[in-house]
Amino acid sequence: MPSADEIFSRLSARCSTAELCLSDIHRKLDATELTDEEKERIIRRLLDEGYVDEARYARAFVRDKFRFSGWGRVKIAQGLHAKQISSADIQEALKEIDDDDYRRALRDAIVAKRRTLRGASDYETNAKLIRFAQSRGYEMAVILKEIKGDGIDLD
Repeated sequence: MPSADEIFSRLSARCSTAELCLSDIHRKLDATELTDEEKERIIRRLLDEGYVDEARYARAFVRDKFRFSGWGRVKIAQGLHAKQISSADIQEALKEIDDDDYRRALRDAIVAKRRTLRGASDYETNAKLIRFAQSRGYEMAVILKEIKGDGIDLD
């Protein structure tokens, strides 16, 4: 069984290479046989020494999920909420997404998806596109604006 110092060393090394949030740390510590007091000491030390920062984690999560996974704001916020990140940190991190980049990413996803869809009518195709974009976490108002802006009549 590793000691508290060894576990701190492992966690600090892990935090140095990848962002972790407190819920990740708690999950990892719960898998150990340390006492609650030792776990709290490790968490406090990780926070004090700057290895763990919830706001920094939220910003990194937003950047990664938007750029690499193509997620929209709704899905990103849900992911951060599941990680028990505060609403204030979530809202602040979401501000890092540029509106023009956001609309462009949605437009590109819709155009790419449209090429693969088959629908009996434009209405059916648009409904499929809307469901697709919502599953990616984009807001309905933004989706409708992009579909209409793409020259497609929703009626």
